[in-house]
Amino acid sequence: MLSQKTRYAIRAMQHLADKHGQGPIPLTDIAESQNIPAKFLTVILSELSRFGIVASQRGKDGGYWLGVPAIDITYGDLIRVMRGSLALVPCASRFAHETCKNCVEEKDCRTRALMLQLRDATATLLDGITLADPIELVPAASGLEAADDVQPG
Repeated sequence: MLSQKTRYAIRAMQHLADKHGQGPIPLTDIAESQNIPAKFLTVILSELSRFGIVASQRGKDGGYWLGVPAIDITYGDLIRVMRGSLALVPCASRFAHETCKNCVEEKDCRTRALMLQLRDATATLLDGITLADPIELVPAASGLEAADDVQPG
């Protein structure tokens, strides 16, 4: 599951992509329009700025804007910057690999094999969609909401 911080980062970046070319966007505008606490947003944008994904200007006419073109920023990039990995378990991470505690040998672990396939499929999808790509909204009553929230009986 994505952390709240990662979800806020994605929404803030989508907002900046939508406002591209309009000059620096004040933090308060981003925070209010995306319903993100301003103090938390400051931390998130600062972190994104360290990676060069966001640029900023201080002062009365200051704000934030994309540091690179929206077409060059994938959702996979954003999640990796904020979360460190696309993998659901540490043993399936390509860049932050860790052996799982209390597990069988990695070469014998079918769960790891499944998680590697899931990671690769997720990476293929998220690395193929940029902030410049249109994303269609899914109506809330589509029936999709129940698929991953079913509690075992």
